[in-house]
Amino acid sequence: MSITVYTLERRQEIARSRSDVFRFFSDPFNLERITPRFLSFRILSSRPIVLAAGTHLEYSLALFGVRFRWKTLIEQWLPEESFVDVQLSGPYKLWRHTHTFTKLGDDRTLMVDRVEYAPPGGVFARPAHALFVAPVLKRIFDYRGRMIERMLAPGDVSAKSPAQ
Repeated sequence: MSITVYTLERRQEIARSRSDVFRFFSDPFNLERITPRFLSFRILSSRPIVLAAGTHLEYSLALFGVRFRWKTLIEQWLPEESFVDVQLSGPYKLWRHTHTFTKLGDDRTLMVDRVEYAPPGGVFARPAHALFVAPVLKRIFDYRGRMIERMLAPGDVSAKSPAQ
């Protein structure tokens, strides 16, 4: 049985240097800060976490009242350019999230999130995607975009990771 793979892509211009933006995303605990509270998202991996190709991360989150764990692998790590995380175990049949960072100028960066995913559900996967998965992912990434804009606003000290 083949699976249907969907793609979500978001582009966001950020008024920060590429190194500042990449540094922010290099701290996985910032993911907790840009994830909506309704997910009860928590990183379970112990501090400190140094992201690099081969790093494993473990999370806990809840959706529709169901709590579950999610394990990912940093599959690719190109400092200041891109990184890719893939689901090893979790709620999806497939989850591959590519983050790219393009320098637009000294103080502007284009960040692109591209997520390739396949929801669970067998014969119910398509209706589940239309009714639940796609709207929830839109809500998550809309929130994430607003938080990134707020947290990486020029001159905002919260853009620095706690380790700095």
